[in-house]
Amino acid sequence: MCKKCSFTGHRVLSCYDFDNALLDRVILNLIKNGVNEFYCGMAQGFDLSAAESVLLYKEKYNVKLIACLPCPEQSETFTSKNKARYNSVLEKCDEIVVVSSEYYKGCMHARDRYLVESCDLLVCFLRKKSGGTYYTVNYAKKLNKKIIEL
Repeated sequence: MCKKCSFTGHRVLSCYDFDNALLDRVILNLIKNGVNEFYCGMAQGFDLSAAESVLLYKEKYNVKLIACLPCPEQSETFTSKNKARYNSVLEKCDEIVVVSSEYYKGCMHARDRYLVESCDLLVCFLRKKSGGTYYTVNYAKKLNKKIIEL
């Protein structure tokens, strides 16, 4: 049975058919089916939405949210609104994993590999065949992880 779930998805959701209510329902269904640890890459867009969805259910269902940061300065380029969301989510996480002590060109991919390697199941929001989400989903397929595409 799957116990650990990671998330990956696009940073910009407004140009796609993203449905936050569907994400909430999928997460609740996963919890009711035994998933109790959620790993989030904490990027703007889908990652933060997924983390906020987990937080809706955290106390009632006693699940854990683990933030997986590529580097300590991840949020430096975020908008002030997204930086506030990021900090709000981060303070409610049960654990924070920092994959690299400093930024380097491949640290985002290292974080993405960590997310995949840590989970039994990957929930993704993938709408284009390029970028970090595409890389992460293909890595999960390579490792034969179960994938739920929204």
